[in-house]
Amino acid sequence: MDQKVRYEIEFPINSSPQLLYQYISTPSGLSEWFADNVNSRGEFFTFIWNDSEEKARLASKKTGEKVKFKWVDENSKDTEYFFELHILVDELTKDVSLMVVDFALKDEVDEATLLWENQISDLKHLIGSV
Repeated sequence: MDQKVRYEIEFPINSSPQLLYQYISTPSGLSEWFADNVNSRGEFFTFIWNDSEEKARLASKKTGEKVKFKWVDENSKDTEYFFELHILVDELTKDVSLMVVDFALKDEVDEATLLWENQISDLKHLIGSV
């Protein structure tokens, strides 16, 4: 199986870190922009898009700052892949941005980046950051 590579993208977002955190850390917030539906049971989140379902474990979170979801296999065991959403605040300007850390096959990084750009665009519309 091909190895996936890690990549990072940073998106400036005109929002308070507190509001943004609600959209990246809760099932209801995530289902408004990230997936068609998001359910959680304990530390496990199920992300639903059209006819596909992916399960991830909330591996870590720091309130108001970041969340990290580790993808799990059909036995709910962690895989080596995850995605992380990290809220960055510039100390001088107080500008807020969202750092996305994710994995994709080497020849699919551009496509994956475009997907994130579309999803973050939806998020910006939701919070009035356009």
